Parts: sequence; structure tokens; C-alpha cells
Amino acid sequence: MSKQAKKKTRRYSEHVGESRLMPYFFVGAATIYLILFTSIPLLRGFWFSFTDSLLLAPTEGKFVGFENYRRYLTDQSFYSSLWTTIVYTFVVVVGAVSLGVISAIAINEKLPGRAIFRSMLTVPWAVPGVSVVLIYNWIYNYDSGVANQAVRALGMGQKGWLIDPSLGMFSVAFASIWKVFPFIMLVVLAALQSVPEELREASKVDGADRFSAFKTVVIPHLMPTIRVASLLMTIWSIRRFEIIYLLTGGGPSGATNTIVINVYKQAFESSELGRAAALGILGLLLSLSVTIVYFAVDRKNAKRDSL
Repeated sequence: MSKQAKKKTRRYSEHVGESRLMPYFFVGAATIYLILFTSIPLLRGFWFSFTDSLLLAPTEGKFVGFENYRRYLTDQSFYSSLWTTIVYTFVVVVGAVSLGVISAIAINEKLPGRAIFRSMLTVPWAVPGVSVVLIYNWIYNYDSGVANQAVRALGMGQKGWLIDPSLGMFSVAFASIWKVFPFIMLVVLAALQSVPEELREASKVDGADRFSAFKTVVIPHLMPTIRVASLLMTIWSIRRFEIIYLLTGGGPSGATNTIVINVYKQAFESSELGRAAALGILGLLLSLSVTIVYFAVDRKNAKRDSL
């Protein structure tokens, strides 16, 4: 073999070797990140949940076994915050998914100015959570807020949107829906635009009207996307903190005191790091339960569709 051929072979081998190593490089970087910033803190928190550690002296806590978990599982306030979390999550997910799907269908139509509407509807998703709180504090202001101006115009009395226990959950959930529905809208819009045109045309040839074609062709195509988006929205809603805390602080009268808000109060107001860690683990188990149920249902649907 000539020297030139040997050089080409060596360069090719080096190139192939680099190509094979590149996936490991990217996976390795992601793995290191997960270990340093997710796995280690999670394991550390799991250990704290079995101690009576305090926030200002985390290493001086004593091992107490399952005592922190036992106290929560026998405490009515835990079940109250769990129920509040479930209600908040349900309202936000149903509201955001419904509004997101309707918005996606609307802006997918060939209407004049739809690019402008699309840009306007994505603004809430780009707005930071703290800014959302400022906006809705102004909207819900008792004396000069837009919400009370609207109910006064309808001949009703002013409402304490953030101080009335019967309205606190609705008010916080509405602000959260406004913040997150553009995410659903964008992913559903992408799914809508990926529906093969041949399927639409075939349904028209079969004599289906527009509504029937949408029901039999488009909706089945959208459902996997909607299910995944709903799962993500559920997990995010269980973990939602800033909007709830900055609007109501878990009030009024515990009406918005979700598990995440309770974790914050235990850790930073009561300085009970061990109890806060145990409650955080219980919240994590709630998210994992939702994920397990989703995959079980998804697997069942996949088996049914394959028959």
C-alpha cells in the first residue's frame, strides 16, 4: 500500500473513531449534569427526610426513621394540602389543555392576520412568572382592578379575588392557565400541521363533511400529542410554586396551600429541613404516580390500536 493510501486510511479511521465517540460525549455531558444537579440533591433530600435536621444545622440532625412520614400521613393538614394540590392541578390542566387546543385549531385556519394572533397568544408563555403575578395582582386589585370593574359593570358587588377562600383557588388557577396554555397551543398546532393532507383528501372523497373529517382523521392524530402535553402540564402544575406563593402565599385560609407551598413553609419558615424533605418526597411520589398511570394507559391504548 502506498504512503498516500495509508494516510487516507489513517484519516478515515480517525474520523470514524471520532464519529463513534461523539454520541458518548453528548450523553456523558447530560449524565454528568443529571448526577450533579439532580441525582445527588435528590438522594441528599431523601436522606434528610429520615432525620430531624434543621435548616441552619443540616448536618447535626439525628436519624428518626419514618417518623417524619408517619407524622404527615397521620396529619389532616397533609391531606388538606394534597387535596388542594389535586384540585389546583385538575383545574389548571383541564383549563390549559382546553384553551390550548381551541386556540391551536383557531390559528391553524387560514384567517387574515393569523401570524399576529399566533405571536400575541404566545406572549404569556414567554412572560416570567413574577411578571404574571404583577399583572394579576393589578387585575385582582380590590379597588381598581379590572376584574372588579367588570363585575361592577354587571351589577354585582366587588369580590376579594385573593382574600376570599371561595375565590382564591379560582383566581390563582386562572392566572396559571393564562401563563401555561400557549405551550399546549404550540405543540397541538405543530401536530395539526403534521396531519397528512392525503388523509384529509381521502375523507372528503369518502363523502365526509368537515366536522366528520376532523373527528375521524384529525383528532386521532392529535391525541398522542395531547396526552403527552397533559402529562407534562400535570407534573408542572404539581410543582408550581411562584405564582401561588406570590399571589396568595398559600392562603386565604389555606385555600391554595399546595404541597409545594407547604414544603417551602416547613423549610424556610419553620426551619424543619427533615420534615420539608419528607413532604417533598411525598410530592415526588405523587408526580411519579401520575406518570406511571399515564404510561399504563398509553400502553393499554397502544395494544388496543394494534389489534
